Amino acid sequence: MSTTIDLRGVSCPTNFVRAKLALEDLPGHEAEVLLLDDGEAVRNVPLSLEAEGHRLIGLKQSNEGHYILELKKAGH
Repeated sequence: MSTTIDLRGVSCPTNFVRAKLALEDLPGHEAEVLLLDDGEAVRNVPLSLEAEGHRLIGLKQSNEGHYILELKKAGH
């Protein structure tokens, strides 16, 4: 089961901080899903989360224009 963290409309670097805090609070799941805006968010957040030890599984653009980032939480 995955958890979705909606970070659309949240500016950098606040979106990374919110993602990091949300991931710390979540119990271990198979995968986590983050919704990100185009631009700076989709360029920086995945790289920053990977640097934190999370494993990126996939990144795709939705039909609505935002991005869907799937990752496996560090330590799980």
